[in-house]
Amino acid sequence: MSRSSRGYDESDVRIRPGKGTRPRTKTRPAHADADEAMVVSVDRGRWGCAIDADPDRIVVTMRARELGRTPIVVGDRVGVVGDTSGAKDTLARIVRVEDRTSVLRRTADDTDPYERIVVANADQLLIVTALADPPPRTGFVERALAAAYVGGLTPILALTKSDLADGADFRAAFAGLDLPIVAAGRDDDLAELHAVLAGKLTALVGHSGVGKSTLVNRLVPAADRATGVVSGVGKGRHTSTQSVALPVPGTADTWVVDTPGIRSFGLAHVSPDDVVNAFSDLREAIEECPRGCTHLGPPADPECALDTLAGASARRAMAVRSMLVALHDEPC
Repeated sequence: MSRSSRGYDESDVRIRPGKGTRPRTKTRPAHADADEAMVVSVDRGRWGCAIDADPDRIVVTMRARELGRTPIVVGDRVGVVGDTSGAKDTLARIVRVEDRTSVLRRTADDTDPYERIVVANADQLLIVTALADPPPRTGFVERALAAAYVGGLTPILALTKSDLADGADFRAAFAGLDLPIVAAGRDDDLAELHAVLAGKLTALVGHSGVGKSTLVNRLVPAADRATGVVSGVGKGRHTSTQSVALPVPGTADTWVVDTPGIRSFGLAHVSPDDVVNAFSDLREAIEECPRGCTHLGPPADPECALDTLAGASARRAMAVRSMLVALHDEPC
């Protein structure tokens, strides 16, 4: 009987095997033998990593496929496999990102929903502020303080260009905050600052033109960070374009992270309660506020305890309140 007369059955059908015959699995290799490292730089899909946080063992890495689009930033502690010799043209892989102990975040402004992670796992935040040229802004410092406390970093205020102004009034604005203030001008002795930084990972932030890169070059002479001048309108030219962790010579386990100069420190990711609780004197005051107080002041909150403060605390409360007003109607 011919095939055409008897018809077809399943034996006449050829099944073409698929391209992949191995079952898919979500099991990932443990990489128990991965070297521990700290991310010190990020540049176009490549990460510089210091093996065991050793500045003499820097390797170039890529992100392993199994990490997908996991964000990796300067300061992250990671697991690295592959060629970790650091030799020219070698490339290792980041296969694991450890949980972060602290995160410094900011947004472009108070309405921007996109959070930018400035640095991870930093112990301290050094807020670099010039006493003149450009003039100091208490608002910027208070915003940076709020971001530091919320992110788990200890803030420190570093004052540059002290030869142009004494800064007594500016210092007084932060009375009662238990905020260390150190002199960091071009002609100032940096011994006190070195003692504060010793054994820590410290991120530096500041407006463009305040002398942050100049300070970094004094702390790490081999860094050769670009410096700029302040424009005629009182705003500095951006000189640092990428965050980078740099080892401070002469002291073990001491790193500073130079971050790009910024013009604003948005707090869209921070809730109003986070902002108030960042300041010890304000946190104590609002314990006397009535239930449901938003701390925005009259007419919304006629009995807000912030209105009972005096001196530097009162000035700080009004600055914080202005932030709350900006954040009150925006998603956080």
